[in-house]
Formats: sequence, structure tokens, C-alpha cells
Amino acid sequence: MTAELHSHYPVVIVGAGPTGLTLANLLGVYGVEALVLERNALTVNEPRAVSIDDESLRTMQAAGLADEVMAQTVAGYGSHYFSAKGRCFAKVQPTEQPFGYPRRNAFRQPVLERQLRDALPRFVQVTAAFEHELISFVQGAEGVTLQVRDGNSVRDVTCDYLIACDGASSTVRRGLGIGMGGSTFAERWLIVDLENSPSPSPHTKVFSNPKRPCIALPGPELTRRYEFKLHPHEGDRDMLAPEAVQQLLATHEAAAQSKIVRKVIYTFHARLAERWGEGRILLAGDAAHLMPPFAGQGMNSGLRDANNLAWKLAAVTSGGLGPGLLDSYQRERRDHAASMIAFALNMGRVLAPPNALAAWAIESMFRVLSYFPKARDYIAQMKFKPPPRFAEGFIVPDGEGHKHTLVGRLYPQPRVLTADGKVVLLDDVLGDGFALIVRSVRADAVLTALAGKPWRDLKARIVIMADTPAAPLPADIVAVREIGGGNPRLARFNDHVILLRPDRYVAACMKVDEVAKGGDKVAALIKGTFAA
Repeated sequence: MTAELHSHYPVVIVGAGPTGLTLANLLGVYGVEALVLERNALTVNEPRAVSIDDESLRTMQAAGLADEVMAQTVAGYGSHYFSAKGRCFAKVQPTEQPFGYPRRNAFRQPVLERQLRDALPRFVQVTAAFEHELISFVQGAEGVTLQVRDGNSVRDVTCDYLIACDGASSTVRRGLGIGMGGSTFAERWLIVDLENSPSPSPHTKVFSNPKRPCIALPGPELTRRYEFKLHPHEGDRDMLAPEAVQQLLATHEAAAQSKIVRKVIYTFHARLAERWGEGRILLAGDAAHLMPPFAGQGMNSGLRDANNLAWKLAAVTSGGLGPGLLDSYQRERRDHAASMIAFALNMGRVLAPPNALAAWAIESMFRVLSYFPKARDYIAQMKFKPPPRFAEGFIVPDGEGHKHTLVGRLYPQPRVLTADGKVVLLDDVLGDGFALIVRSVRADAVLTALAGKPWRDLKARIVIMADTPAAPLPADIVAVREIGGGNPRLARFNDHVILLRPDRYVAACMKVDEVAKGGDKVAALIKGTFAA
């Protein structure tokens, strides 16, 4: 792709994978001038990640691409676990949509990357420079100087912030001398991607057979992926042979007419960068963390990075908040990435038990849990997936303890009814920046306080969520009503005002009668660490 480069950008992104392209689109939404450097001519063509979750689809919504992405997915699939004897001993089939989208969705990474790339021309301030390679970089007090190769020529480009989304073997991470802690799996898995592979089940099938653990994952348009665990005595060449692959597929319910489009052997990693940046350079996606695929969270974790970084880069480069805000990125994201790696490892132990005794123990545990409704619901609704929750960063802790507080958590996204009779998702009325949700019929009691500092400095949009909001309301204030009677988990936060960050995490939660005190705490948070 031919691109005319400027000499300076507020943000340069290295790598046009899902993380880098998502970050570029979000920066476009926020109005930030940015450059994406990608050494390859095109986005990927081969299948890679195959599962996109509800949090990532909410990020696509923020980028204005949710409908387009959803049109190319198989929404809401589950996982069925089968014993060595073929008995289904567990079903993970979530139906709840706390963030507005199905919790698990099958997709194709090449399609998503094309959608993200094709969406960038919407933003005149975002430049995508394919076939442009980062050769070297030097960081100074005022910015970063890059050497960029375009064909046979090399030129200098400067930026305020450099974001490394350049993958597992990140040139930027290695250039900073940042190591990756963790381990490489000793086990190998054969990955086979199929086209024209119909299946009677839309769900993932997990064959938890110690003799040959296998996962069969659904995909859009009759695509399907098989993952087979290999044994130490099985050589790569032998297991990649056509007859070996066909035998494995035939004994695991693959359709006879299936077409193999890729077969490869992977050794999976569970690694975390020792630090996620240095000065004006930050790591995201696989450059910062590598995780086994058993939970389908590798790419999704990278999209969480992009969502966390985008609004912070926008706030800092515009001068709205100070550069200390970017220090909160690692503090907010690294622990959750570590918990997702642990989660993936534990999922791997369930789907690939090392021996018959371990398999029996796992199956027995699930059978016992199925007799208890709460435990059964916990598994079926996938509530065991570690939710992101910040203990520090751009938040005002409310002192109510880990279990019940909203602060630091991703706020639910219900469908709401607007004043003009439209039913939309909540984020569609919140705008792109900070938002104040007033969960009270006494909204008029706090509107004057919410018109002052620090809310005015944050340019927070006020949204009243109540069955009978106070009237009349100022023209710039939105009133909505939650469809379906409201989220029972949020009932204890009625008569509260909730400050949402642009990434829809809760920064502060205040009782209506304590908004002035809450405003003082938010002002102190900004002044203490994040002031421009």
C-alpha cells in the first residue's frame, strides 16, 4: 500500500494485526493522528484466531464496526465435553449477554483484519503504511525517532508515543531489552483448518480422551478447526502426512467432503513480558503476552490492550490528561493478562487430561456439580472466566470490598429505550468519552453538581437511567430506560451516580447524596497523578 508519510505523528503503531488495527481504528474514533507501520503487503490470509468474545465485540462497537463484524461470525456457540467413551459429561453454553453480545463467537481472523484495515480510510488523520518496516528506533525525552524502510529507501519519522503491536517476536520489545517470563509448552498440537466441513452441532466438541485429546471448533461458512494433541514419540513429519491427518479427522467426526486449507504443528507458549513498556514506548498484544489457545483469549486479550490504551493516548496527546495516565496501562492490564494465561492453562488440563485417572476425576467432578443448580449455572454461563477488574489505576476505590464494588469493573451493557422510542445498546447513547450514569429518579437533585468540576473538565456526558426520570431535562442530557426491568445485580446501585471511562470501565461510584464528595475524590485522582 502506497502511503505518504508525515515527518511526525502523535502515535505510531508497529504491526497491523488485530491489536494494532483495532488500536488504529479506536484512535481514529477519538480523533488522534496516527501512523500504522506494517512490513507485509497485506493482512494475514491464513486462519489463526477463531474465537471472539463479548468484550471484544463491545470494542468493535466502540470502533463503529460491530454490525459488520457480527455479520461474519457464528454467534453464541458453546462447548460440549466428551469422555473417552463418547459420553457428554459437561456443557458450557452461555446464554447471558451482560455486555450486549454473545459471550463466545466463531470468526475468521483474516476476515476481521480485512474489515479493520478497510475501515481505516474513514479517518483522514490515520495513515496505514503497509510494506513499511521499522528498522530502528531511538527514544528521547521529547519523543521517539524511527527509521522506516519503504522499498529501497529509508527515512526518519518521529512520534510522541510508539506502540509495539508487532507480535510474539517483537522487534521493539527486543530492542528495549525486555524479557518474557513464563514457559513454553513441552507438548505439541497439530492444527488442521477445514473448509466445506458441515457439522450437525454448532458447538465446539472437546474430546477429553487421554489417548488423543482433540478440540473441534466451529467457524463461519462451514469452516472448522481441529486441534489434536501429539504424543512425544510422534514425529512432526509423520503426523503431517496426508494419511495421518485424514485418519485423525475421520475418527473425530469430520465430514468426508472437508477440504484441508492448513495443517501445522504448534508448540504453545505461556509468557508475559517483564514490563509492558519503557518511557514513551508501550507493548500490546502478543508483544506483551502469549497464552495457550485453550480458552480462546490470546487475540481477545490483545483487543483489551487496545481498548485500554486508545482513550488514554487520546487524552494525553490532546492535553486533556497528563502523561502519567499511560503509566496506568500496565497496572491495569498486566495482572488480568496473567490471570487469563493461568485460566488457559487450567482449561488445557480439563480438555487434555494426562491419563485415565485424571480424566475420570474431571468427569466425576462435572457430574457432581451438575446436581447443584448454582454450580451448573456457573459452568453453563461461563462465569468461571476471570473478569477484568482493576485494583489500581484511573479509578477511585470505594472501599466496599472486592465482591460488591463496581469500581474497576467493565460496566454491563443492557438494551435501553430512548426518549424517541428507539431500542439501542447502552454504549450507543454514552458517546465516545467519559459518561456519568445517574441511576435515580432524583436526578434533578444532582444535575447542578454534575455541571461543575471535575465532570466539566472530563467532558462527561450525563445519561439518566430511571423508569421515571425527573423532567424537564436540559437538552444535552440523555434519559433512557433499561429494557426488561433492569439488571438485578445493579439494583443495589440505585440512587447512585457512576462515572464511566471511555473504555466503559467504572472509574467511580457515588451515592446521589454524596456526589460532591465523589467529585472531590475524582478531582484529587486527576490532580495527584494524571493532571495535564
